[in-house]
Amino acid sequence: MKYSILVPAFAAGTALAEVGAWGQCGGSGWTGEKVCVSGYTCKYSNDWYSQCLPGTAAVTSTSTVKATTTTTSTSTVKATSTSVATTLKTSTTSSAAATTSSAAASGKLKWLGVNQSGAEFGDGIFPGRYGTEFIFPDSAAIKTLVSQGYNIFRVAFSMERLIPTTLSSAPSAAYLQNLTNTVNAITGLGAYAILDPHNFGRYYGNIITDTAGFQTWWTTVAKQFASNSKVIFDTNNEYHDMDQTLVLNLNQAAINGIRAAGATSQYIFVEGNSYSGAWTWASVNSNLAALTDPQNKIVYEMHQYLDSDGSGTSATCVSTDIGATRIASATAWLRANGKQGIIGEFAGGANSDCLQAVTGVLNHLKANSDVWLGGLWWAGGPWWGNYIYSFEPPSGVGYSYYNSLLKSYAP
Repeated sequence: MKYSILVPAFAAGTALAEVGAWGQCGGSGWTGEKVCVSGYTCKYSNDWYSQCLPGTAAVTSTSTVKATTTTTSTSTVKATSTSVATTLKTSTTSSAAATTSSAAASGKLKWLGVNQSGAEFGDGIFPGRYGTEFIFPDSAAIKTLVSQGYNIFRVAFSMERLIPTTLSSAPSAAYLQNLTNTVNAITGLGAYAILDPHNFGRYYGNIITDTAGFQTWWTTVAKQFASNSKVIFDTNNEYHDMDQTLVLNLNQAAINGIRAAGATSQYIFVEGNSYSGAWTWASVNSNLAALTDPQNKIVYEMHQYLDSDGSGTSATCVSTDIGATRIASATAWLRANGKQGIIGEFAGGANSDCLQAVTGVLNHLKANSDVWLGGLWWAGGPWWGNYIYSFEPPSGVGYSYYNSLLKSYAP
């Protein structure tokens, strides 16, 4: 998403003036800001997580019983980077669209799925505590989605928690095990798991300029998953406000590092500057056509929201045809450059206008399946509460409203 609304972007020990829309504002052990921006109120989701939601009601008490997610067992492991305990989960832009009206214009999408968010929560609190600052996806919820036809899941996580201290340091054993468990739960069901370092081109809040270090980081990570053909590597989430040549070089460094790790069969998703927006891709990220991969398995990942500024912070869509319209120029770019892409994040509010706009996105992807491989809804995850786009079964706002539509496009 354009704004890091999942987690408050504060440095450890330093509070923000206000928490943005949909950001975290409370929970057990929370030390960040608890005051939301105008029009939003800090509301309780569970003992570990409160969120800035629209409205002005008083904050709900956090003294109720702790919520649970479905897992088979848990055990406690000490994090190696600090004395904080980490729980180890042992199971678990504007051109009109060429074709938008016929869902049957081509075959089924190759991939249709749901982002899985939570392991990247608690930004600025490192390493953080499992179940307090961050959470991993619920394998039972993922199993439900797979049973309905979804076949790809993008797992957001924190670069700093996986590899603390420096880009070239060793992985955190506990966090890596939790991530591996989630990946195995997905791929064990026959679906694809996208590894998504959800860092916006930053490491500990600073723009990554060390391309050699970034390559090393990716070699270290890719070695852990090189034998799993259902794993996909996403170079980094939503680079933004960065030098365009640097974005090119970081993407190429990631590709080089992944292949150097022996991961030769997997796809690599590359993202662009300006939050990887599809509607600005052709004008901002054209130089990324120069990326090379010896395995020829690059997929260009773009994101597209349908609200006025494309940030994904409003349930109101600009128009009923805004979805197809906003991705049309990216479609032309992919075709002109002989590339393939995926919409790695998209969503709309639970209302009739957005329903038509989201349908337009899906129809456009199908009608142009020579260049588009599919899309992923933003987002599922156990801590979303009543977030406007939540696709967490069984009662997430987005899931309840959109599941019947989306699964009809599943492969």
